[in-house]
Amino acid sequence: MARFNTRTATAQPVSPVTTTGRTLPTYEGGRGRERDARSELFLLAVSNFVTQHTFYESGTDRDDRFARLVRDLAVSDPEWTAGLLGWLRGEGSMRTASLVGAAEYVQARLAAGATGGPSNRQVVDSVLQRPDEPGELLAYWTSVYGRAVPKPVKRGVADAVRRLYHAKSLLKYDTAAKGYRFGDILNLVHAAPDPDKPWQGELFRYALDRRHHPDTAVPPASLPVLTAHRELMALPVAERRAVVTAPGGAERLAAAGITWEALAGWLQGPMDKAAWEAVIPSMGAMALVRNLRNFDEAGVCDEVAAQVAAKISDPQQVARSRQFPFRYLAAHRHAPSLRWSWPLEQALGHSLANVPALPGRTLVLVDRSGSMFWTQSRDRSELTRADAAAIFGTALALRAADADLVQFGTTSANVEFRKGESVLKILERFGDLGGTDTTDAVRRHYKKHDRVLIVTDEQYAPNRHGDPTAQIPAHVPVYTWNLEGYRAGHGPSGSGNRHVFAGLSDSAFRMVSLIERGGDGRWPWLA
Repeated sequence: MARFNTRTATAQPVSPVTTTGRTLPTYEGGRGRERDARSELFLLAVSNFVTQHTFYESGTDRDDRFARLVRDLAVSDPEWTAGLLGWLRGEGSMRTASLVGAAEYVQARLAAGATGGPSNRQVVDSVLQRPDEPGELLAYWTSVYGRAVPKPVKRGVADAVRRLYHAKSLLKYDTAAKGYRFGDILNLVHAAPDPDKPWQGELFRYALDRRHHPDTAVPPASLPVLTAHRELMALPVAERRAVVTAPGGAERLAAAGITWEALAGWLQGPMDKAAWEAVIPSMGAMALVRNLRNFDEAGVCDEVAAQVAAKISDPQQVARSRQFPFRYLAAHRHAPSLRWSWPLEQALGHSLANVPALPGRTLVLVDRSGSMFWTQSRDRSELTRADAAAIFGTALALRAADADLVQFGTTSANVEFRKGESVLKILERFGDLGGTDTTDAVRRHYKKHDRVLIVTDEQYAPNRHGDPTAQIPAHVPVYTWNLEGYRAGHGPSGSGNRHVFAGLSDSAFRMVSLIERGGDGRWPWLA
């Protein structure tokens, strides 16, 4: 009789975040599981706002752990590490962590004399996706490793400069507040103009002139936006507000590259109704989202507000902005006007469009313990990991065919919802539940579900029954969505129907469906 080669035999699915088999305590004293270096770095990278303190870990300790992991893996596994950094800045939408990671990657490989694999130059170029980022990376390098910048860094920055520098980026990002101006960067890296951009040579010369001779620098005629900008800047202050209110004022401001950030300074006065209405047509979707409260306070008219609402709720604009879902929750909390509620609800829904629609019965457990109520970042918003967990858990429950949504801490309770109900409305039913008894929550609420998803920081408290994932039969998949990136996990992962993911990207969402179709979950940049 065949024991293994039967018609019902199936391959055991695996996923990339893997535990080593060794144990270590969670911060709450539970019996945690150690992850391998690649898994630890991935989970930390997708949740790490650099210099950010977390509930259990200081910003310095967290940054040191991140840099150490990058340096080690840059030497031992350069292909994987380079792939992570490029994905992190792109689909992962983690800007600062990717810049820091690229610098540490180069430093480690130069120090080790490592050869082969993706070049240092390529890695630097891959993480620079916005015109101000070459200066950010150089500022990090010189602040940590001194003013001697190695050639691979210079060449990677030069490659990015050719891609990113244009007239409007000069006006927006080349400001006196920056330590590295565009001219400083060009002097340092000696970037040659792109031969396919005949105007770029004159742009580079003008960037150098305005850095070193600002009073006499003259914009080239081949770049009319710079000329238009210079003309507006030359206007007497008393005449500037008339430009805003004149017919065609919005078009003139846009043609001169006057951004909303620069307009108040140019006017040297308040951003009133006329000023906002003139600059709104040229603002990007996320700039609009950040300023909804300002629009209300200025009294922006309903017609312009309707244009704002249409743009911020447009699915293509949401996809292009690559913002995390909790940005829309922050906007909803800070701009409570009813005219923004539905557009923000739509935008939030679009940002979660790739959450998997799971068949069968699903148990979704959302961590609402004290450690989850630490703010995401000191300078970004007042939102917490608990907010992010609630958004994602609610979206999973709404999309699933049949789901039970549970919040847990010291205690646990069902969160009631109806199909098609507003995510923002459901979020109002979540609370602060104290400690982290994940094991008890699983034992209380698991009722022969087809799968269990736990959205958490994984720092569970000791429980006599063992770790949370051990409470579920081995044949039932358990998916943990890690939102903090601490070293210890709350259970094994990588095989045996136990999987850990992180991040809120499209590729992360796809992993559950991929695994349940019998495929192997891969790192997002390899999927």
